[in-house]
Amino acid sequence: MSKKWFVVTGIVLILITAVASYGGGRRGNYLLSHFGAGRGAAQKHFSNNHPASKTDTPKTAPVGAKTPPNGPVGEPLPWTGDTRVEELKRMYKTPVLIAAYRASLPEPILAERFNIGLAADMLAGMIVMPGEVFSQNNRIGPYTKERGFKEGPMYSGSRIISSVGGGVCKIASLLYNVATLANLRIIERHPHSMTVPYVPPGQDATVAYGVYDFRFQNVNNGPILIWSKMVENTLYIAFYGQKQPPRVTWEHKTISRSPFWTETRHNPLLPPGTEKVVIPGQEGVVVHSWLVTELPDGTKNRQDLGTDFYHACPRVIEIGPKKQAEKPGQG
Repeated sequence: MSKKWFVVTGIVLILITAVASYGGGRRGNYLLSHFGAGRGAAQKHFSNNHPASKTDTPKTAPVGAKTPPNGPVGEPLPWTGDTRVEELKRMYKTPVLIAAYRASLPEPILAERFNIGLAADMLAGMIVMPGEVFSQNNRIGPYTKERGFKEGPMYSGSRIISSVGGGVCKIASLLYNVATLANLRIIERHPHSMTVPYVPPGQDATVAYGVYDFRFQNVNNGPILIWSKMVENTLYIAFYGQKQPPRVTWEHKTISRSPFWTETRHNPLLPPGTEKVVIPGQEGVVVHSWLVTELPDGTKNRQDLGTDFYHACPRVIEIGPKKQAEKPGQG
């Protein structure tokens, strides 16, 4: 077998061991994204249809612009000008981009990127009619080999394991963000037990076929067209409709944090005397979230989303073999 196979397998085993050492939670994690300000600080994440103030996080970021890779995004999108998309927009009279989001995968494991791309292809072109409830599991699942999915990372109990379809939770997280920014009704959403690197705490969603689903209802008077695409390591999801939604603002307040710890593992494949950080570690966090919707007349409505609890994840360091001392030179 190739050295690359051993490296990938070793990383997966280290991830499993690291997360298994923690007694609670059902999911592990990759590199933690920026949490924002300190304890008790409120954070804001805006929709992509109104200009932001100087202190606001930008709501619109055209592809290729110098902005954070994860967040709301506007035109142009990877499929802009695609005849398939344009034909569906004309057919269902959904010319307006009402919300879009993009997120990058830091370090794909096994077939994680493939699974996300396959799920994105299955999602693209979905039409959600007025009053209809969309279900990710019904649209994309079951996540089986028969449907083309491969082995990817999945969280089970307190471990990271290899499972067919691993990675499709990223679809759920982006759908949650886009549906929220589009001012649609969220019917079912479940958070991860640890934060994820591609959306802020409180804005993630997980799925498990037959157990957890992500569902939303189209409360608009017209249909919604969903398009999605995986471009290299970046996933894009967008909703098209007939008119812009009101401004929707995510707001979060960090209630508490818990520190992470460090674990070391021996890796004989590393050069002697070297070490490598496999997982940088992340704090646990408790975050309270709510939405503020601003109507055209200036009225603001607040919707409480409750509190999410995320466990800490250890910092894992691989250590290579000991470096042999050099023998003194002969005189």
